[in-house]
Amino acid sequence: MSDIHDLTALQQWDELHRGRLSPRELVDHYLERIARLDPAIGALTVVEPERARARADALEGEVARTAPLWGIPIADKELSARAGQVTSYGSRLMAGFVPERSDELVEQLDAAGAISLGATAAPEFGLPSYTESAQSGATRNPYDLTRGAGGSSGGAAAAVAAGLLPVAPGSDGGGSVRIPAAACGLVGLKPSRGRVPAGSGLDRLAGLVVPGPLARTVADAAFVLDAMVEGAPWEFATRAPSPHNGPLLGYAVRGEGRFQLGVVTDSPWDDWCEVALAPEAQAALDEALRIFGEIGHGIERLAPAPEPEYAEHFRAVWMAGAAGIPARTPEQLSQLEPLTAWLVERGRALPASRLAEALAGLAAFERRVVRRFASVDVVITPALAMTPRPIGWYDAEDAERNFRQQVQYTPFTSFVNVSGLPALTVPVGITGAESAEPGLPMGVQLIGRPGGEAALLALGAQLERRRGPLPHPAMW
Repeated sequence: MSDIHDLTALQQWDELHRGRLSPRELVDHYLERIARLDPAIGALTVVEPERARARADALEGEVARTAPLWGIPIADKELSARAGQVTSYGSRLMAGFVPERSDELVEQLDAAGAISLGATAAPEFGLPSYTESAQSGATRNPYDLTRGAGGSSGGAAAAVAAGLLPVAPGSDGGGSVRIPAAACGLVGLKPSRGRVPAGSGLDRLAGLVVPGPLARTVADAAFVLDAMVEGAPWEFATRAPSPHNGPLLGYAVRGEGRFQLGVVTDSPWDDWCEVALAPEAQAALDEALRIFGEIGHGIERLAPAPEPEYAEHFRAVWMAGAAGIPARTPEQLSQLEPLTAWLVERGRALPASRLAEALAGLAAFERRVVRRFASVDVVITPALAMTPRPIGWYDAEDAERNFRQQVQYTPFTSFVNVSGLPALTVPVGITGAESAEPGLPMGVQLIGRPGGEAALLALGAQLERRRGPLPHPAMW
């Protein structure tokens, strides 16, 4: 038999239910890999072997094994509180903090039968799109340890890409699932606003942040998303307007359908800073379009739609979101990293009238985006504008320049959060596969209609089948 980590999460789940693997065996396998491989990567900030093994043993004794993730190891994103487990939110300010209560998503995944092994690294309060924090250091890309894993779910992505976990939950407020998934050669799924009750986005400023899965396959991503939704109380969310309100795994497994695709390479950030597509990003988009064309999908290029006010509206909301960080005294503020401190300062100085204007502006932008995309089933963009960035590439002192760098790397993600639409990043290939140099993953982003996860999963599965398996990182 293949090594356990060679199996997809669905295959591991099947082995569990056939009695050929036990939850304890799975947990021990991944704990051993974490102990051996993670020091070079920095994917996990907390590892709880005793708690994980006790949980595995308890699950093994259950007679009813119908929970959707029964026995599958995961790890909480460092931004999610788990009762009794250190939750630092990637910040020196919160070092050693141990919450008394778990967040709803943590409770939902526990109820789904998953086994948490600890916590995956995130940048300070999840604000940057890269995972290099003063609290826990840099999370490295398993494909090339001189490169970053992206963020803010960088630890989750690095752990799955290196085979330290079969799948992992993340959260996405401006691309924080899709960016690290694309950087690490994974599938990253941002659900529609309102899809996941334990993180509907409806209680967040501008409805930006929702949870989503990171996985090695489209089917595994659907598998985890279904578990995030199954059995959850719908009074805490809205059902996205879609005929596909049941399990989504079937769409990912079957991979059926023909769709009209709209190609978009402009960004609402274009009027704010120079955004340029690296040759590797363009090549990944071209290859995906070639594959979709061969399958028989309709393909059309959507005309650019300048949005000169988007950048300042989004920045205002992002800064306002940072204003609530619990740093009030000069001593507490001094523990924040320069980017976070800048965002907090700007957010607290923001007049209420300006925030109201920004929120109204983004709401109007959302309606324009939905109308612009209405003529097609799915929109395709590059996942990222550049190859995964080197460790230390982002300016650690000049916050304004740092923000600009993040936009130039990730110009296609934040507007999807503002629009509340579902999106899926899928790897297309590895750069330089023909050379002896380390190759880097590059992919595309698929954006659906409101509630349109089913079409994204079907298309992603078709691309995955035609593309064939990607090579694993050398450390695999």
